[in-house]
Amino acid sequence: MDARKAKSGEVSAGSVIFSRLKTLGVDYVFANSGTDFPPIIEGLAEAAASDIDLPQALTIPHEHAALGMAHGYYLLSGKAQAVMLHTNVGLANGAIGALNAATDHVPMVLMSGRTPTVERGRFGARTVPIGWGQEMRDQTALVREAVKWDYELRFPEQIAEILDRGHAIANSTPKGPIYISLPREVLSEQIDAGQIADTPLMAPAVAEAPSVAIDTAADWLISAKRPVIFVQRGAGDEAGFTALSTMAEEYAVPVVHYWATQIGIETDHAMFAGFNPEPWLSEADVVIVIDALAPWAPDTHNPRADAKVVQLGPNPLFSRFPVRNFRSDLSIASETSSGITALLDALRARRDPDPQARAARRGEIEARTSALRRHAISSAEGEDGPVMSKAYVSLQLSKAIAGAQATVLSELGCPLAPMTLDHAQAWYQEPHSGGLGWSLPCAMGMKLAKPERLVIATLGDGSYMFANPVACHQIMEAYGIPVLIVILNNAEWGAVRQSVSMLYPDGYAAKANQMPLTGLSPSPDFTKVAEASNAWARKVTERGDLAGALQAAIAEVMENKRTALLDIRVA
Repeated sequence: MDARKAKSGEVSAGSVIFSRLKTLGVDYVFANSGTDFPPIIEGLAEAAASDIDLPQALTIPHEHAALGMAHGYYLLSGKAQAVMLHTNVGLANGAIGALNAATDHVPMVLMSGRTPTVERGRFGARTVPIGWGQEMRDQTALVREAVKWDYELRFPEQIAEILDRGHAIANSTPKGPIYISLPREVLSEQIDAGQIADTPLMAPAVAEAPSVAIDTAADWLISAKRPVIFVQRGAGDEAGFTALSTMAEEYAVPVVHYWATQIGIETDHAMFAGFNPEPWLSEADVVIVIDALAPWAPDTHNPRADAKVVQLGPNPLFSRFPVRNFRSDLSIASETSSGITALLDALRARRDPDPQARAARRGEIEARTSALRRHAISSAEGEDGPVMSKAYVSLQLSKAIAGAQATVLSELGCPLAPMTLDHAQAWYQEPHSGGLGWSLPCAMGMKLAKPERLVIATLGDGSYMFANPVACHQIMEAYGIPVLIVILNNAEWGAVRQSVSMLYPDGYAAKANQMPLTGLSPSPDFTKVAEASNAWARKVTERGDLAGALQAAIAEVMENKRTALLDIRVA
């Protein structure tokens, strides 16, 4: 049946949601249903029965997984997806994922039902006791600080327009999640679908860097004696990645990845300057900060008083965060990739005032960066203790995926330093919001976006437990989403231990045999959790077994299309 014919006449408001999301380019609705869902489920069945093209609705048995999958799908596809949750309780479980998406500038259409406000006399009124127990005066308050825009649907005829507006706002610069509350009574009503436009009503507002600002940044950078670039959340996309790699090479600018969540250039690039802001920052006369929430630690590092600092990115002053007081002598609001490309074009249009000085600088930087890289690799490779380190596992994983188009996620898992990675989607770390349990469902969303891609979630044992692994494994088996899971198991909250030791290096806790509130012993047998959902799983305790185990696990994922889990004992 023709979709336009199917749309004519009276249909339930719930059925319009899915067809409209398809019009907006949404491929998947990650849904965790509840008693507010009858009109949504009936509407979904109604639309499907009329042969209307719909996004695929996936049943996700935990809300945190739903948000994480939408997050990962966007990172590899560039397309915002939809998440639908159950009233306030489902929204509360999804709030951590909303915080992660907001911090990472990931757009998504987040929705949850709202318990009926009427007790009788209207179709869709309350029918079970939780209709009273789940009512809130301000349900949206659960996620309001994490979303760009929110609205509670008042009338059924608003659905298409509200979804169109929400989707456009989510995809506008800076991108991020939006939230729509869906009262059950409203979705239970009928509307005339024939009056709904066949195309989206509005387009996102995408910021492009002003040419005068780009010209100023290019003038500063071309004349700099000691420039440096700080990148934290990648270069935007493959085009931005290529442009930044070219800029760093042609103009001899080191690129520092302090607490990076994505890479901006290849890790074996001659200008890849590692992770420590020093000595690069204190030497620099021009500092280009690209989409970095916290490019350095102000209590420890600071630019020179006479240095010029440029902040470039979708939200260069990070207005959503109450306290962020990094200097910005020039603030450039732009999508990351287009801003980098524009800056490279502007540099190439300028004459180099001192080519010899640039060549000398390049040689000096290459010597320093190659020494850093050699040290990271040799330190990991030269280990011979009884228990492996995370760095050693990271190096072996890097060797195992050499030549493959792979994506690695690290949530307190494999560190970046020893790895050789060469494309924009090669490596991701958990968002700086710190909502743990992110990497596994995010990897699942990535695999859904690119089924041919080898996707690897590396995470600590604590992070694996945060991911609600029983739910995640059920989803992977149900929908055929095989990923490689690498658990670096040290039976403790290693990040908490590190934080305590940084603040109190000579304190009682640092000297204790067992630091309070960090231990996770006895460690569960994670292989049994995976095997319960038909995954291939192995424990690795011996250094000599790791390389073979990695190869076997990769073969399971890519050849046998089966999720694989390695539980690796690390120091």
